[in-house]
Amino acid sequence: MDTPSADRYRFAPRGGFSPIKYADEGQKSKRRNAVSPTRDIVRPPAAWASALQAIGTATVSSTLHDMGIRDAFIQGPVAWTKGRAIAGPALTLQFMPLREDLYGEGEYADPERQLHRRALYHARPGDIVVVDARGDMRSGIFGEMMLTYFKGRGGAGVVIDGCIRDYPHCKSLGLGLWIRGVTPNFHTQTGLMPFAVNTPIACGGVTVMPGDIIVADDDGAAVVPAALALKVIEKASILHSWEDFSRQRLLALL
Repeated sequence: MDTPSADRYRFAPRGGFSPIKYADEGQKSKRRNAVSPTRDIVRPPAAWASALQAIGTATVSSTLHDMGIRDAFIQGPVAWTKGRAIAGPALTLQFMPLREDLYGEGEYADPERQLHRRALYHARPGDIVVVDARGDMRSGIFGEMMLTYFKGRGGAGVVIDGCIRDYPHCKSLGLGLWIRGVTPNFHTQTGLMPFAVNTPIACGGVTVMPGDIIVADDDGAAVVPAALALKVIEKASILHSWEDFSRQRLLALL
């Protein structure tokens, strides 16, 4: 029985492991550094995101609960840009615990293999990057340069179950930042490696599918399944109108 070489199964940048076959040794080093393309997302209509942003996370969360989604709240990341409210489709990025035989690149070695970059390449106006960083408080998933690029592509904000770095500069970019904290470390400096782009992830204890609509404000961030977005808007709008009426009646008692 032939024993497969160690190079046959290598980390596949879209996530998981993929068998790689080489026609000859001359192709081996060339193919080893090849990067599989990452997929884009299917974006719901922008009007849906605008409506959900106006409704807000509190009403969205309670409406989803009434519809059978028990908990849409992404626990952990909190607003570091107070007063900002956003909603938009999720670009997802997954990190895994660092394993040096699968991922040994430095911060700037072979930039095209840096999957956190590739997540941002897909960004369109209004998009929100959601990152499963495993709650890690030592790794700065994005810094000033990457977030400046994201802002330039029209990105609305990030929701990260972890940290960013360069916060003194990032906070003035005009992006919404929902994060656990900040750190001076870069993304793979300690214990994480980027693993997959635009695949289902867990962020703050909630499943996020690529293209789900993220609603985020000072209360936190919530996930609206894209397939339920219209029903959420319809039901939440009725509740929102009732709350406005009740608020006016209560104020009249003062």
